[in-house]
Amino acid sequence: MARQFRGTGVAVVTPFFENGKIDYGTLEKILEYQIEGGVDYIVSLGTTGEAVTLSSQECLEVFDFTKKIINGRKPIVAGLFGRNDTAALIEKMKEFNFDGFAGVLSSSPSYSKPTQEGIFQHYMAIEKVCPIPIIIYNVPGRTSSNVSAQTITRLAHASEKFVAVKEASGNVVQGMEIIKNRPDHFSVLSGDDPTCLPLIACGGDGVISVIANAYPDAFSNMVHAALNGNLKTANQINTALLDLHQWLYCEGNPVGIKGAMELLGFGKRTVRLPLVQLSETNLLNLKNEMAKANADLKKTLIETVV
Repeated sequence: MARQFRGTGVAVVTPFFENGKIDYGTLEKILEYQIEGGVDYIVSLGTTGEAVTLSSQECLEVFDFTKKIINGRKPIVAGLFGRNDTAALIEKMKEFNFDGFAGVLSSSPSYSKPTQEGIFQHYMAIEKVCPIPIIIYNVPGRTSSNVSAQTITRLAHASEKFVAVKEASGNVVQGMEIIKNRPDHFSVLSGDDPTCLPLIACGGDGVISVIANAYPDAFSNMVHAALNGNLKTANQINTALLDLHQWLYCEGNPVGIKGAMELLGFGKRTVRLPLVQLSETNLLNLKNEMAKANADLKKTLIETVV
């Protein structure tokens, strides 16, 4: 089987007006910006999309709006998070309309801190009711429970419905272990932008990205260059963006990337409590670093062409 979800996926932000309501006009502009920038697929309501602070009805509305705007031009992955209750996620999936989605992204259970066997059984339970491909989302910084390389490859071998992992542990060694032991149909995707290039160099298949919200063309070009074996160009782009990452996470995600989107003219940097918007001090730091990155990217483009 060919591996699915290779290349650049972007975990799209959910823009809000200053009053906290969803800004669908800006969301449409962001989605068009992603398509124009050359991303390979869209992830709707991942961590960066703030799904956990949206109501169930708002989530459905964002999904429907995203499908309407994309209109089949790119595959769409739906973020369906289990949090800490397997049974609740199963019921959610039984009621969900999967039409128009190429796959789902589902994180391991949070708060409960299950054993590896518990995580395995959780995913096998949702595999039975989910009719479309599943991307395992390993994000121990949020769940407080790492999904080990052994558990991920065990799931991948147990069912071809598990088509990929978004590996956001930041542990490249763990990523390499998954790459070594995965079945042929299974993609390994970086869920941590700064480690994207090294993971691809080790045999990974791409990324589900945060920074691509702001830099869809540059980051997609980096990923595609790396996948095509052009590590020189990939490294030039990666180096141009490298110092920017810290300012996107200095007050948490999606706080930083929403600051970047405001600076680019894509709505306000508003987030919902318990998050608070990026401080003025760090907004200025981010602005300065984006200016440096833009200059470096321009230079990189000239050097690449020459």
